[in-house]
Amino acid sequence: MQASLSLPTLSPTIPRSNYVVQSTLPLAPSKPINLRFCGLRREAFGFSSLGQSDSHRFRLAVASRSKKVSTALSDNGSPPKSFDYDLLIIGAGVGGHGAALHAVEKGLKTAIVEGDVVGGTCVNRGCVPSKALLAVSGRMRELQNEHHLKALGLQVSAAGYDRQGVADHANNLASKIRSSLTNSMKSLGVDILTGFGTILGPQKVKVGASDKVVTAKNIIIATGSVPFVPKGIEVDGKTVITSDHALKLESVPDWIAIVGSGYIGLEFSDVYTALGSEVTFIEALDQLMPGFDPEIGKLAQRVLINPRRIDYQTGVFASKITPAKDGKPVIIELIDAKTKEPRDTLEVDAALIATGRAPFTHGLGLENIDVATQRGFIPVDERMRVIDANGKLVPHLFCIGDANGKMMLAHAASAQGISVVEQVTGRDHVLNHLSIPAACFTHPEISMVGLTEPQAREMAEKEGFEVSVAKTSFKANTKALAENEGEGLAKLIYRPDNGEILGVHIFGLHAADLIHEASNAIALGTRIQDLKLAVHAHPTLSEVLDELFKSAKVKEHVSSPQAVAV
Repeated sequence: MQASLSLPTLSPTIPRSNYVVQSTLPLAPSKPINLRFCGLRREAFGFSSLGQSDSHRFRLAVASRSKKVSTALSDNGSPPKSFDYDLLIIGAGVGGHGAALHAVEKGLKTAIVEGDVVGGTCVNRGCVPSKALLAVSGRMRELQNEHHLKALGLQVSAAGYDRQGVADHANNLASKIRSSLTNSMKSLGVDILTGFGTILGPQKVKVGASDKVVTAKNIIIATGSVPFVPKGIEVDGKTVITSDHALKLESVPDWIAIVGSGYIGLEFSDVYTALGSEVTFIEALDQLMPGFDPEIGKLAQRVLINPRRIDYQTGVFASKITPAKDGKPVIIELIDAKTKEPRDTLEVDAALIATGRAPFTHGLGLENIDVATQRGFIPVDERMRVIDANGKLVPHLFCIGDANGKMMLAHAASAQGISVVEQVTGRDHVLNHLSIPAACFTHPEISMVGLTEPQAREMAEKEGFEVSVAKTSFKANTKALAENEGEGLAKLIYRPDNGEILGVHIFGLHAADLIHEASNAIALGTRIQDLKLAVHAHPTLSEVLDELFKSAKVKEHVSSPQAVAV
């Protein structure tokens, strides 16, 4: 389906707070375990988890520093009696990096395998360089907004930019973060194996083109994803591009069509329009931004799309896209998404394909362990344990990040990796995906955690509880008004009977930073009645959340278990 990459749709059956279960994991104690939901960790040397799992260049690696092993290839069906490593991670993106650092902290001998460059998609071709471009677009918007500057008493001459300088800023940032991630692992004793490889059998991986085998007590697959390009679209890397190409900023076209209006498309529309391009969105669904809470999406469209040099067509597929050549423009043939009848033909200078990402799981040797992918994704259970074609768990094998499809976000991959390490070191652990936040770094930003209002109401109807909604505006926030940035809304979706937070959605200045108070509250099971008592510095943007929680009407005034007086 050629729909845009929408933000994750989470199953209402996912647990929403801490709980105790009887462990079924062999390594865990037999008594009930308190399952604590892990949050995001800071990387070594002061960098936060920055990336996602990885791309089509991902492959397993020749171990320059690993031991030689005597296991013969004919022995692949039997688990080895001894191991080169306690943990082997296939893929050195942020998911693999987070798992590796936590494994070392837990005392595990660890190796990470990477066939391209450390950092994976996010650091090299995703969220890190894109934030560098978005930083530029944010500055440009400020300098170009004469009304905004005049309100602050500022006068600035016409703003301009150097395209190559902007591109270099993005590339330099990726290089800096990549170097930091590499150094952090090396300094902690993680072996980085470089090359190509395949899973041969239980706890065995063939490394490189040789017949040597690396063995590990536990293996994590973290191979990530690649841009998804629908059939009929010809990518030449110059005039018809994916996000991988766009981040190089080799050109700024006068008119660019963006196929897909999810967060990737939205962020690039922010960049291109700030740099002077005209943008046309092509969206297969009937509305723009289909993955966002509808109310937030409507407001975001009014601010991020309508006033800018952006038009759009919804309910259409780009059935064929031909790159520019021989002096002709890029030609886009559109058909009705439902009837498949021809709708229109566009002639533009360039086209960006932002229709989502596909898991990179081909060539991993999954057939050797009887694992069948589902639409390319590796099936896993709630503990990230890989499930084979017969529905049975594959011992000692886990899959995290984009490759399992549970939540295609860099920090989700890292959190899943940390959760797996907790399990293999004897402590049962289930990650609550409803507590993982997401953000779109437009100007202003959009952030969210938990359920949208339609999802919450659907759950409430099935489970028989009431849903309430509270809202607060950035126009009532002193800090936002001081910045002359009062355009924004925060929305809380909750249960009025017990104060449980079901979802929080924010559109406004620094929304991506503000969301973590809500995500941590969901992860820790903190109820609204306790959040009402929290103190926020004045004047700060955090008071947007303070006012949001205080405005909620909770019927049952029972404090959360962790609320204590000091």
